[in-house]
Parts: sequence; structure tokens; C-alpha cells
Amino acid sequence: MGKLREFDITFTNNKVVYSPGESISGSVKITTGTSLQYKAIKVNCLGSCGVSNKMNDMSWTLEEQYFSSTLSVADKGTLAAGEHSFPFQFLIPVAAPTSFEGPFGKIVYRVRAVIDTPRFSKDYKAQRPFYLLNLLNLNQMPNIEQPSYAVTTKRFSYLLVKTGTLMMKACSDQRGYTPGQIIRLATEIHNKSGKDTGCVLASLIQKVTYKTKRAVFDLRTIAEVEGAGVKAGKHAEWREQIIVPPLPQSALAGCSLIEIDYFIQVSLKSPETVVTLPIYIGNIAVNLIPSRPMPSTPAPTTISPHPNPEGVTPSAPPAEEDLEEVLGAGGSVSEEIPTKSHSQQDQSGQPPTMSPSAFGYAPGVDLPPSQRRADDTSAPLFCVSTGATIPFFTEGNATPVPTSCPLILPPEYSTWDFTHEPPPTYEESCSSNNSSFNNSRPQE
Repeated sequence: MGKLREFDITFTNNKVVYSPGESISGSVKITTGTSLQYKAIKVNCLGSCGVSNKMNDMSWTLEEQYFSSTLSVADKGTLAAGEHSFPFQFLIPVAAPTSFEGPFGKIVYRVRAVIDTPRFSKDYKAQRPFYLLNLLNLNQMPNIEQPSYAVTTKRFSYLLVKTGTLMMKACSDQRGYTPGQIIRLATEIHNKSGKDTGCVLASLIQKVTYKTKRAVFDLRTIAEVEGAGVKAGKHAEWREQIIVPPLPQSALAGCSLIEIDYFIQVSLKSPETVVTLPIYIGNIAVNLIPSRPMPSTPAPTTISPHPNPEGVTPSAPPAEEDLEEVLGAGGSVSEEIPTKSHSQQDQSGQPPTMSPSAFGYAPGVDLPPSQRRADDTSAPLFCVSTGATIPFFTEGNATPVPTSCPLILPPEYSTWDFTHEPPPTYEESCSSNNSSFNNSRPQE
């Protein structure tokens, strides 16, 4: 740096995650070996979003700016040799969206400092990013505590001359979750044919829409669980659960270029059958007090799962004593579908353990000592979400320690052999009972 030995930006209390409407403050630290003339020393705070049609392309096709504030901390003068500190403070607008980083776009925030030197001299620049978390309160979503439900009937041909009918129902216990919570899933399959079905697969899918001139849809399978097929002529039931890993929140209020949607997809490969359950991922959990009353005598084929009680440690699959409550189906059941594989279980069959700092609302879940960094003795962990988003919560004044999330990572979604067209929006799914999605599937 020549005359400049240090040029850095620090935030008050080393804070890196802020909320809309909050003030961000800090100081610009400059250390010079000799005197340095300057015309001005300025600090700029910027929030913006950019999207592109090409992956990891920083030449954005479209951009939008949320705020840009510049403060002159020193006017024309000379910096004597030694250390100097210039404080700054900015107010973050209340409408600024949550930080996000994806392969086709980003919502980024940063503070930049510039030493504007006299003509023909070199200008000096330094910058530091920060992250914004605009909390999504799930309780503000309509009917969020109600189950998300879908059903479809499939007529298919086999052995050239025979036809069969298959009905598949799927239901989640509610429509909104926060990272660390459990999605309780119940599925019924009526195989009214003489042919065994293929395996049943339940997937948590993330859909990110980048609104360029030609919209880009990024589909990712976040978690998967696979069950066995259903024998010919059988009525089978399957109860499973998926732990919500650290994920970006649904929607990005204040951003018009990026949208985030989530849904549970339950599918059979043979015959090809799919139902989708739209859900929300938020930051403030659904308030289930008073809890929903459960029917005393449920109908024989009605799926009526109950909400996950507070403090339940995630596990998969659910305990046997919970099965009837989750499904809520009375009458005789021909068979139960066994689970073949679960992406959120390790080889020992146990669910993964998680960093408590990875979830803002899942206290008491600890990270094994073997997964902690050797240099991490007291500082909270700094967990970057699956699917790319802001780093999750840090506490106190300790400097965050970057770590990898111990949960699953999204698989390569380009080889995904289910639907390739954009999934329906939440509103479309609710208004049409997935009819547009199901009608688009080719009939065999």
C-alpha cells in the first residue's frame, strides 16, 4: 500500500447481522508510515440486488438499489504518520430485504471507505460486507397453521391390455416452519391395479426465481426420504418427517428480482404420479396456542396430522406410538410402507446433530465436539445456510467463526428426473388444488 500500512473498516462490537430500521456503526482505521495528503475521506453504505441469466456472472442483467448513503468523515487535509480512526453511522431503511446469495443473483450489503487523494496520486479503497435479516413472521400468513393437503388419481395402462387406477394423498401437519423444526408428512396410496408400484419419494424442494428478461428457475432438492412401493391391490400408508435445515426464508419482502418458494413433492416413478404441498419457511415459528382441536373419530381415509410439540428432538422416522396420531386414519390398513433411505440420517440410522447457532429458534441442540473447529473454544458458530443465504445467528461480541453446515447439502439438481417445468406458486396450488400441475403430467 506504499504510504498506507493499514486501511480497514470495523463494525461496532464486530456485529455482522443487522435488521431493517437498525443503525450500523463502526470506524475507519488508517495507519500511515509517512504523511498522506487527501482531498476527502468518504464512507458509503450500499444495499443492492443484481440478477443474471448466466451462473456466477457478476455482469448483472438487471439491478435494483435499496439505499446508498455517503458520509464525508474528513475533508481536505494531511494525515500525519501514525494511527487514525474515523467513526461513521448509517440508518438501514425498514424496507430493505434479507441478504441472499445464489448462482444467478445476489442481495448484498457493504460499507466502503475511500481516501480521495490529489491529482495523479493513487486513491485507496476498503470495504466490508454485512448481512441483513428481515424476519418473516409465519403467523402473518393466512391459514399457516392448517395442514397442506393434496390428492391425485392416476389411470394407467400396463401389459398393453390392462388398465389400473392409483390414488395418492399427501398431507403435512401445517404450512409453515422455521429451521430446526420437523415437517410431519403422512401419505396414503390406494393401488387399485394388478401391478406393484415403484418406490415412493418425498422431497423438500427449493425453487428460486430470478426475474431477468427471461426468468431463470433454480430448483434444488434440499432433503429426500424414500419408501418402498405398494403391492398390487393394496392400500398403504406412509408416515415420515423431514427436519428443516438452515434455509433462506420464503419470499424476500422488498426485493422485486428474486423470489423463493418451497414445497414438499411426493412422487411415484411407476406409475408416474406427483402431488405437491406448498409450504413457507420463515424465521418466527407458527404460534399453535391454543392448539388445533383433533377430531375424536376421524374418517377412515382422512389424513389429519397433529402439530409438532415444542421441545421434541428431531428424529426420523417418527416413533411408533405417534403413527396413528400423525395419520389420523381409522379402520383397517392393508400395510405400512417401510422407509428405505433418508438423506438426513447418517449410516448409524441416527438423525444429524446441529449447531445451536444454526437455528435461531432451536435451542438445546448441540454440535458434537468432533465437528467443532480446533480454534473454536468459546465463539458462537457462524453457519451459512443450505441453498445460500445470510449467515445464521451470532451472539455476544465474539467474532463469528465460519463453519460448514453439518446437515445435508443439496444434490446436483440438473440430473433431477421429476418435473422440469416451474412448480406452481403457493397461490396457484391453493386455488386449483394442484390441478394445473397434475394436468401437465403426461398420461401413460
